[in-house]
Amino acid sequence: MKRIEARIKTAFGEVIIEGDQPQDILDMLNNIPENFTEKLSDFVSNRLTPSGAQLKGIIELTTEGPVIVTRENLTHYQAVGLVLYASDDKRNTAAQVQKLLESSGIKSMVPARLNEMTKRGQVFKPDPSKPEFKLTIQGEKWIEDEVLSRLRGKMS
Repeated sequence: MKRIEARIKTAFGEVIIEGDQPQDILDMLNNIPENFTEKLSDFVSNRLTPSGAQLKGIIELTTEGPVIVTRENLTHYQAVGLVLYASDDKRNTAAQVQKLLESSGIKSMVPARLNEMTKRGQVFKPDPSKPEFKLTIQGEKWIEDEVLSRLRGKMS
């Protein structure tokens, strides 16, 4: 017999509910406790995301994605890098990064910054046919060793 599934997108990823019949899925959804996604999101960010603690006071994870909350001065490169660093799988589209930076109160020409960061070896496109950019290992080290360590030093 063929199974059916419902995919529910959340801030931290996707919840998949499967059943043999549509009623199975509805029954499971009815049994999900209140605030389930919020509790699961908290669990995921607190237990499974090691960067959660080190980003406190710098980045806030919202339903839209990571928003920069630090009041320290950042270059546009640092701001783009921080948003990518805190994004799922350290990847995001230029349009989404632009939107998240605007939510953070930062105006930047994100496509131009990403292009320059690609030339520096800090980001790359995992799939050239898709509009997503991802931090390279070098880019992650730059964020951790230079940007986050400087910001954490100013916060303590």
